[in-house]
Amino acid sequence: MRKMGIFCRVRMKKYNSFRGEVGRIAPNLLERDFKADKPNQKWVTDVTEFALFGTKLYLSPILDLFNGEIVSYNLSYHPNLNQVTDMLEKAFAKIPDNTNLILHSDQGWQYQHRHYQKMLKDKRIRQSMSRKGNCLDNCLGSAKKSL
Repeated sequence: MRKMGIFCRVRMKKYNSFRGEVGRIAPNLLERDFKADKPNQKWVTDVTEFALFGTKLYLSPILDLFNGEIVSYNLSYHPNLNQVTDMLEKAFAKIPDNTNLILHSDQGWQYQHRHYQKMLKDKRIRQSMSRKGNCLDNCLGSAKKSL
């Protein structure tokens, strides 16, 4: 190949953030029912990566399914646990205790972390997770397109 001037193209391995099961997987309480009758009844969250001026940024919003309002968000250079816990603390400041709220997410490692789950439990928020690898169970993907 070298004599003929032929070179093989080396493919870069794609980054995969999958860390396996980190903690407890919550049941899917929403069951694709993405409508809410009142504010602070059903929230959805996810972490989205996007590039801005050649830099990767990670957006973690919480959306209220009643009206699509962004309840809280955090923007970070790295997807880490502090990003989602800071976002939660900002959201908690806006609601009273015992709201019987459901917070739905995918099965990302941040949402399986025991500290994140304890924060929800302490505030009496019910955690809901979509099924593994099923984007239809998480409506935030389509909601983010309108952001």
